[in-house]
Amino acid sequence: MYKAGDVVLGGLFQIHFFSSVAIQSFTSKPQQPTCNGVYALGFKLAQTMAFAIDEINRNSNLLPNVTLGYTLYDSCLELGIGFRAALSLASGQEEKIILNGTCVGNPPVIGIVGDSSSTNSIAITNVLGLYRVPMVSYFSTCSCLSNRQKYPSFFRTIPSDAFQVRAMIKILKHFSWTWVGLLVSDDDYGLHAARSFQSELSLSGEACLAYTEVLPWDKDTEELRRIVDVMKKSTARVVIVFEHYSRMINLMEEVVRQNLTGLQWMASEAWTAAAVLQTPQLMPYLRGTLGIAIRRGEIPGLREFLLQIHPDLHHNSSYGNSMVRFWEFTFQCRFAPAPAGWLEGGGAICTGQEDLENVDNEFLDVSNLRPEYNVYKAVYALAYSLDDILHCKPGRGPFSGNSCATLRSLEPWQLVYYLERVNFTTPFGDQVSFDENGDALPIYDVMNWLWLPDGSTKVQNVGEVKRSALKGEELILDEDRIFWNFESKKPPRSVCSESCPPGTHMVREKGKPQCCFDCIPCSEGKITNKSNSLECSSCPEDFWSNPQRDHCVTKKTEFLSYLDPLGICLTTTSLLGVFICAVVLGIFIYYRRTPIVRANNSELSFQLLLSLKLCFLCSLLFIGRPRLWTCQLRHAAFGISFVLCVSCILVKTMVVLAVFKASKPGGGASLKWFGSMQQRGTVLVLTAIQAAICTTWLVSSSPTPHKNTQYHNDKIVYECAVGSTVGFAVLLGYIGMLAFLSFLIAFLVRNLPDSFNEAKLITFSMLIFCAVWVAFVPAYISSPGKLADAVEVFAILASSFGLLITLFGPKCYIILLRPEMNTKKAVMARGIGS
Repeated sequence: MYKAGDVVLGGLFQIHFFSSVAIQSFTSKPQQPTCNGVYALGFKLAQTMAFAIDEINRNSNLLPNVTLGYTLYDSCLELGIGFRAALSLASGQEEKIILNGTCVGNPPVIGIVGDSSSTNSIAITNVLGLYRVPMVSYFSTCSCLSNRQKYPSFFRTIPSDAFQVRAMIKILKHFSWTWVGLLVSDDDYGLHAARSFQSELSLSGEACLAYTEVLPWDKDTEELRRIVDVMKKSTARVVIVFEHYSRMINLMEEVVRQNLTGLQWMASEAWTAAAVLQTPQLMPYLRGTLGIAIRRGEIPGLREFLLQIHPDLHHNSSYGNSMVRFWEFTFQCRFAPAPAGWLEGGGAICTGQEDLENVDNEFLDVSNLRPEYNVYKAVYALAYSLDDILHCKPGRGPFSGNSCATLRSLEPWQLVYYLERVNFTTPFGDQVSFDENGDALPIYDVMNWLWLPDGSTKVQNVGEVKRSALKGEELILDEDRIFWNFESKKPPRSVCSESCPPGTHMVREKGKPQCCFDCIPCSEGKITNKSNSLECSSCPEDFWSNPQRDHCVTKKTEFLSYLDPLGICLTTTSLLGVFICAVVLGIFIYYRRTPIVRANNSELSFQLLLSLKLCFLCSLLFIGRPRLWTCQLRHAAFGISFVLCVSCILVKTMVVLAVFKASKPGGGASLKWFGSMQQRGTVLVLTAIQAAICTTWLVSSSPTPHKNTQYHNDKIVYECAVGSTVGFAVLLGYIGMLAFLSFLIAFLVRNLPDSFNEAKLITFSMLIFCAVWVAFVPAYISSPGKLADAVEVFAILASSFGLLITLFGPKCYIILLRPEMNTKKAVMARGIGS
């Protein structure tokens, strides 16, 4: 189809479905391929370009005083035909056309609109790019064409597959579909889409491909059966298909044959609006399909232009043959002379007077202009670029020497410069410009297939995916309008593994994609509070995981409390010991002038009772929450109190020994060393040594409160760290040394006469004392947490009661119950132990 003009644009369109090429023997002139099967939409696209140029020529504001012309070719969806046509357009060497009685050749075009196939566009622009001839495609989506180094003069008004892939991934993410199948065509369009899909998924991690299958180019029944069998066995419920609608029919026939239902189909822009697939046979399987569609636009006046088409208008042009075929295809008739048998078979003769308005087909439907709108924008992009050339001011131009291009001497590479900078808005309100890769601002419509109750079909718009300067890439969906081809009428679940709930983390299944994983509960002390966590996080020091492992809770605290049954018991026992000491002290004070009290060194007895009372009281420091002052005081008070107690017993024992020696001839001198002052001094010195040990310990390495998590991970055991083990050992060792010395001396004088038989009581008391503290050491070391404090308190109480009972029990018995024995005569005659 040709129209003369000052500047001529070229166009490549698929007017026929396929071509047939005769086998070349090269013994005669090669025959040209024959195009067959009229494609009404392709014819409509060519008419859209003619309409756009006609509209521009009528626009006085755009390219004034310049007439645009066009030369359009049919590529027949055949690379060889399209490639030869492109070269003819660029070189002007196509067959001569007899126009107005003169045999003239068409001038070379300065820009081409086309092609519809990515494979064709790649081959054509590879060559045209060498000469920088601009090519603006309306339907080639392969992301590979965005490579500016390989295709420096390629532009397109349709988004690339890279954006289409990202748009589909956004839809997958929106519906939480992480396990999908991918079917692609066996050409550049499909293979680059698959590569782009795999690359984007690996970067985003939003979903995984359950399988990737390449659909055969022809109708390979065995291969199609195998692919459908893979789909049937897979757990993926969502299937994405990048394929031309003409070859989708082969796949769907096998889907119907195997009755493969329960799938959510996602269509690429190549077959989203394909009416040939919207049949009663296929719709039970394809209804509910979600698809990415080219942006819909409006072209006022296009329908009226299409209605003006008539075979007679082009009887002198090379377009007439295609026009005749379209007319015959549309009205199902033949122009005379008709083929043999045509009339006998019921066929009609075309008159050329048929009315297109009486035909109900997609050719005249202008309500859903998508690829047509891209053609319209492509023509206007070239026109606005040419208009910018007209407005170039000499001396301010972009070329060498600040020169401008002129339409009379325009070179294609000069037009490329202006195409890269073109920016205009269509009457429909869409902005058109190209980025650094020659890609237009991306925007897609999201479509949904409906099968209406009356048996008709409808492909409705349910959203859009677009990129804007402010918000970036965004998906807008009207979910209430989406029809789902499932009993639940809801989006399907399509995952390899169900989401891991809070409290668990994902562990990848070996040899499987990242979307396939096991959910492993978090270990103790770790949690996850969100789904699909890759790892569990540890709780802070004072917190522990709850049983569900989804949040941290404060650890239970454990210490020997006054409110615990054990703490209550020990506290009561300790206070009871204090009370008994007070009672005994009261008895001794009341009966202080009786022989039995006076005979047993009443001053040391009073000191011993007071020290025992301190021993009972110091045990209370081991009960309650450990604090710095209690930790520092408890062991010091315990050590000093017991040294004071044992010192009194030791001095008592030594006094008994001195009295015994003084009763022998020549032994009176020994008593002068154990007078009252010496006794007090000895107790004071021995106690001062322990005080010095405690002071040194507290100054060098003081005991401090400590949070111990060694025994229980979910509990905090509050205890007092001894600080210096050596200090604690010296403290206990000093007490043990004094106790052992007391025991040894008492044991040596145990057989004294009855008058001095208190040595037996001291021996027995020290035996109990030493036994308790020898047993204490291993019990203390092996007891965890608060039990260690309980063991120490028990040892304090046990040893204190042992001393109290063994030393003061017999005396109190005599004083209270056997007063006849509490006389000087009885004491002198029998002694307190008789």
